[in-house]
Amino acid sequence: MSQRDIATPSRTREILEEHGFSFKKSLGQNFLTEPNILRKIVETANINYETNVIEVGPGIGALTEQLARSAKEVLAFEIDERLIPVLADTLAPYPNVTVINEDILKTNLPEKVKLFKEVLPLKVVANLPYYITTPIMMHFLESEIKVSEMVVMMQKEVADRISAQPETKAYGSLSIAVQYYMEASLAFIVPKTVFMPQPNVDSAILKLVRREQPAVTVSNEKEFFKLTKAAFQSRRKTLWNNLQQTFGKEPATKEWLAKSLAEAAIDPQRRGETLSLSEFAELSNAMEALKPTDK
Repeated sequence: MSQRDIATPSRTREILEEHGFSFKKSLGQNFLTEPNILRKIVETANINYETNVIEVGPGIGALTEQLARSAKEVLAFEIDERLIPVLADTLAPYPNVTVINEDILKTNLPEKVKLFKEVLPLKVVANLPYYITTPIMMHFLESEIKVSEMVVMMQKEVADRISAQPETKAYGSLSIAVQYYMEASLAFIVPKTVFMPQPNVDSAILKLVRREQPAVTVSNEKEFFKLTKAAFQSRRKTLWNNLQQTFGKEPATKEWLAKSLAEAAIDPQRRGETLSLSEFAELSNAMEALKPTDK
């Protein structure tokens, strides 16, 4: 049976009017009204009948519909309870979609994944709310569930930061946190003109493919991420100044930091943005190995 695409501007308006829906700015609601872009997202994610998909923030179901046409099953998390009856209506033709009215950041992902009838490769495909893009991505990356790929729409500036390389302005602790787990590449740009309401900035589709092993080997992941955050605390400061800011300025601490930097062959006067993932790993491992026992 041929279905009218949810995502056209006229159909979107029709659905919103029919359900008396008004946008909530606090939830970062911007609905995509261009079916070709949605199909391109599904294509970028290589979704097929051998794939299960988790979607975050389905809105009125525009992307969900395109995913449902290709995937085995779709699990969609929607925080706004006002959209649940709308989705029940728009997604009625797709029995392979389950909508859950929960905050993705508070849900028990390993439990929810059991709702899929079959264990298949799992992908996350979503138009993420701008204001919580990073927490949602890290929630998936750090969870016990193994997501093989993520294809997510976000503010272009955030996508640039995640996919950034050393020696660039965009490179920072977020680039490292994501690239530690995934290979990141910017797939394509989405102009702000294809959204309702129209946001102030363009969006980008970021494709993340899980690495078989993390990008680098570290002896203590928690300390590795603490170090990378510390290194970018103040971008204009040297690594030495930033590390003291986080780890302390006592003589014993300074001695430990100086020895660790020497062991990793890293000049303390460099800035965080000049260090590669492997250099951060070497420094983190040196700090861990040389850490005073009373610390």
